[in-house]
Order: sequence, then C-alpha cells, then structure tokens
Amino acid sequence: MIVGILKEIKIAENRVCMTPAGVETMVHNNHKVLVEKNAGKGSGFTNKAYEKAGAVIVSSAKEIFKKADMVMHVKEPQPSEYDLIRKDQIVFTYLHLAAEEKLTKALIKAKSVNIAYETIQKADRSLPLLTPMSEVAGRMAAQEGANYLQMTKGGRGILLGGVPGVEPGVVVVIGGGVVGINAAQMACGLGGKVYLMDTNLDRLRYLREVMPSNCFPVMSSKPKLRELLKKADLVIGAVLIPGAKAPKLVTRDMLKGMKKGAVMVDVAIDQGGCFETSKATTHDDPVFTVDGVVHYCVANMPGAVAKTSTLALTNATLPYALEIANKGWKKACRENREIKLGVNIVDGKVTYSAVADAFGLKFTSIDKVLK
Repeated sequence: MIVGILKEIKIAENRVCMTPAGVETMVHNNHKVLVEKNAGKGSGFTNKAYEKAGAVIVSSAKEIFKKADMVMHVKEPQPSEYDLIRKDQIVFTYLHLAAEEKLTKALIKAKSVNIAYETIQKADRSLPLLTPMSEVAGRMAAQEGANYLQMTKGGRGILLGGVPGVEPGVVVVIGGGVVGINAAQMACGLGGKVYLMDTNLDRLRYLREVMPSNCFPVMSSKPKLRELLKKADLVIGAVLIPGAKAPKLVTRDMLKGMKKGAVMVDVAIDQGGCFETSKATTHDDPVFTVDGVVHYCVANMPGAVAKTSTLALTNATLPYALEIANKGWKKACRENREIKLGVNIVDGKVTYSAVADAFGLKFTSIDKVLK
C-alpha cells in the first residue's frame, strides 16, 4: 500500500502523524511511504531522517492525495484539502465529525473511507488512540489554567499552590476519565485543592484510592457543580462521549456566580465544548473573557508540545495503521472490531451513529457495508 504522511496545516499545529521510526516499520512491511516536505519539522524530525527511514519526500499535499492509498494526518482535513480527497481513499486521522458538519458533508461527497482515531475502541470501552493525546491535554489543561490565573494574563492573581500561610487555589475538574485524571494529577502536583467530579460511583471509589490527598472525588450533579463553581479559581472541562458532541454542562447562567478572573479550560472543545460559552480558539489567540471569566478553548492543545505528542501518538496509532495497510481496510475491520468501530463514513454512507444523530443524517451499519 502507498501511505501518505501529510504536513499539518491547522494554525499552530506542529505535530506530525508518524515519526521516522514509524516510517521504517511501514517500509519494513513492504509499504511505500510518501512524506510531505517538512512535515516533521515542527516536531524536530528532518526530511533527511525520513529519507533515511525509507520514505520518499514529496513537495505537496496535492501529490500525496493523488498517489496515496491511505493518507494520514493528526488533525482533521482542512477546507483546502476537501477537494483533494479521492473516492475510496482511506483517510486515517482524528476527525471529531460530530462537531464538524461541513467536514462531514465533504467526506460524504468524497466517498472516501474515513477512519477516526478517536472512535477506535477496545472491548473495555477504552479509546487507545485518543488516550495519549488526552493524557497530554489533561496535563496541559492544569498547566495552562495555572498560567492564565496570573493577573498579567487576565486572571485573579492566584498562585495555584499558595504559599505557607495562604490557602491554595481551588480547581474543579469535570469528568473523571483520562483527561480528568491527568488534569487533576497535575493540578494536585501544583498544590491546588482539587475537586474531581464524575457520575460513576465505581469510578469515584477508584479515584479516591489512587489520587493524592489534596484531590476530592465527588459525585457530579447540577446543584453540586453550581456550588463548586462559586468556589473555583480554575475549572477544567474533561467530559467525553466517544464520537458525539460534548454535553453543555456549564451554562452561561452559572458563570454569574463565579469569581471574576477565574479561568475555565475546555478540553472537550474538539467535540463542541462542554461549556455553553465556549468557542474554539488557537494557540496564537488562546483566550477570551465572558462575564469576567477567562476561557481557554484551544482545539489542538497537544500541538504546543509537539515532540512529546508526536512520539506518544505514533506509539498508539502505528499498530493500527500497519494492520490497515497490511490487510486492507475491509479485512482489517472484519478481523479487528476496534478498527471497525473507527470507521465513520464509507462511500458516502455515515457508519457511526453519533455522527448521523448529530446532523440528522441516515445511519448505515458498517456491517452492511462490509458484506
């Protein structure tokens, strides 16, 4: 199979979807790998390193889309790429389609095979290709939130860990999954008083056992959330429904009771955000203020730590990319349920129910497509 590694073109996105070591593995398995010129530059990987690994460096994304059987990205295809996607071409990347109606319709029109990193799911319901970036984003959420609490950044002027004789800042993390637990761990490490909210009692019991003593797992409900928001210096939204739009848990009305200069970090922004007042921002212009509350809603947070993120992402995605390339996407789906769950759109048919539901589109079972 010819596999194309594209350069990221989303604003301030420095990651690349495969390292030279990953390319070497693909080439060793008799696949041809095309790498767009300077695709790895932002992550510290040179064209020469990719060539040494066996890749062919090509000058443009257009050439990769024209020649490759499978194209790989980190972020979702951008509008300038929509018309380059060919019928039956495999697009393997983060898609987050439930929050992207224009992209969804473009992929339907292209009649390509679209496999989303974020909906590949194991039998235990874990999301192996979302997990590494969720770990990065969760840790960054606490780090960035603490940064924007500084008065020079528009925040309340709170040092999250306090100092002797001064109480620490209060952090509320909504969601006890991968993002939430990493955000809470980092916030605890910075010395904050952390409330970690979830609706699953078994999960709360687990969190109580494994989290530091300055973390307080609590059952999530609207009244409890409203109560904690009034105390919060930093709020981190870390909820996820795989492949679907995030629920709006913090309403505009709730902001009225919050402290002026408090900071909210919405890690769920890729899926539409879990704060009613959220809108996607970029690393170049990361924050805005609503009712005196600072909002940080960068849609590709891990892109700021591209080297770490690229290495972690390749570790997770390479086995699946290799299986798809070795077997072809249909056989890979028939033999690996995890990959089958990753297929969102095929030949103009929406095969992931949460995406169909988000836009009122017809849903077609992937099993029907594979017959």
